[in-house]
Amino acid sequence: MTPTTGRVRITGEHEPRFEEILTPGALAFLVRLDDAFAGRRTELLAERRRRADALAAGGTLDFLPQTRAVREDPTWRVAGAGPGLADRRVEITGPPERRMTVNALNSGAKVWLADFEDATSPTWHNIVSGQLNLLDAIERRIDDTTPEGKRYRVGDTPATIVVRPRGWHLDEHHLLVDGRPVAAALVDFGLYLFHCGARQIERGSGPYFYLPKLENHLEARLWNDVFTFAQAELGIAHGTVRATVLIETVTAAFEMDEILHELREHAAGLNAGRWDYLFSLIKNFAAHGRSFVLPDRAQVTMTQPFLRAYTELLVRTCHRRGAHAIGGMAAAIPQRDPDANEAALAKVRLDKEREAGDGFDGSWVAHPGLVATCRSVFDGVLGDRPHQLDRTREDVEVTAADLLAVHRTFGNPTPTGLRSNIAVALRYLVAWLGGTGAVGVFGLMEDVATAEIARCQLWQWLHHRSRLVGGDHVTPELVRALITSESAILRRQGNDPELVDAAVRILQETALGERLPAFLTVDAYARYLVRTTTPAA
Repeated sequence: MTPTTGRVRITGEHEPRFEEILTPGALAFLVRLDDAFAGRRTELLAERRRRADALAAGGTLDFLPQTRAVREDPTWRVAGAGPGLADRRVEITGPPERRMTVNALNSGAKVWLADFEDATSPTWHNIVSGQLNLLDAIERRIDDTTPEGKRYRVGDTPATIVVRPRGWHLDEHHLLVDGRPVAAALVDFGLYLFHCGARQIERGSGPYFYLPKLENHLEARLWNDVFTFAQAELGIAHGTVRATVLIETVTAAFEMDEILHELREHAAGLNAGRWDYLFSLIKNFAAHGRSFVLPDRAQVTMTQPFLRAYTELLVRTCHRRGAHAIGGMAAAIPQRDPDANEAALAKVRLDKEREAGDGFDGSWVAHPGLVATCRSVFDGVLGDRPHQLDRTREDVEVTAADLLAVHRTFGNPTPTGLRSNIAVALRYLVAWLGGTGAVGVFGLMEDVATAEIARCQLWQWLHHRSRLVGGDHVTPELVRALITSESAILRRQGNDPELVDAAVRILQETALGERLPAFLTVDAYARYLVRTTTPAA
């Protein structure tokens, strides 16, 4: 296949079967999406930066006075679940790698979140092969053969596929229109809808999406307009697309009603994206006073008051509008040691019992081994019902102060937590640079979100010279010494020294500088993962 088609130039390396995804028709569709929406996306990202600067300068957040009428109008509802989405009691997440595709679809979960975002290292290979795996799965021609020769195929009752494209802030540097990168969100969305949308409809399902990293209702409006435009372009009936929005930024938590209202003809629900939510809160208030400094991540459970306010408001908002409320991630990995495994599953069960009791309609797991535990909890609450939308949670009243009550979180940073943040960030970055976006670290499945929490906490603790339990302050010298120690461990374990060195550079640049970069991966992607080829003459 030629790497240049009209206004499109593909700079990523070509691999077998890539031409099945990067067809002239699909590329032309991406050009039309880019022409229609690239300008608005740029404007919204500029507004993000202005809002972030205002918060960094001491600003705060509140519910929008100009959209009060939307919040207070009791009459409007969203489109709700499409075919195959009525029952979402267990959803499994993971990258669209071939083995993960088979395992997730056969896991017993009701939904598979095929994740091009936080759980995928955005190499060109991963992006295009991920689209191929989804196409093969829908056509029932995907299988996976282990090194031992054991073969797995997708069963007769697979999970419903919901695709998470990358966020608005990311570019795809391997696919250029008129010489500039296309928004990664439009690439992931456009290729999947073009190839799989009609196929999913024919099979009694539909093209469904999870929308990450939205910061306000105007960004939701942009997605709604993308859906409307794309459906018309491809001859798909208006309203067929369904979207579930991850409320994983603190700014979006103040606009849940407005986000659902903008997407109401396509909205299926909201999700409590807990790890990214913590990352967003730390990032946006990192330079504020010590009252916004959080203790170790392990101590910041969902029972903390500010997180209880966020999740209860999410359930109330969703059920008022006929939308599903989906709970957060259980990131534990089943352990070989029976006692350790039982302890891990007990924590998962307790977390899912809280969610089901609060009114959530389903929840996430990161590993097939957790599906049964999560499902048993929701089965116990739901029974034969597909959801609990009838629980409108009129008892819930949440104020802006409740959402920002970080000062009510008990605990201080510990030496163990400081070292853990460094160890997790470095191990994750080494894997990410090597092409793996979801990796087990110390018994948990980690992705970009947890690496973001780790480096933002490092910056915040350094910025405020936080005192660790035991008396020491967090200083640049202490952090650098721990980075040196942890990177030496990684080298002794046989990791590629170049990847370890790159991981150290990324962590130092994004956690130890004067300013806190908005995202860990934007610059790292451009510097380390973009691999371009020169087109043939």
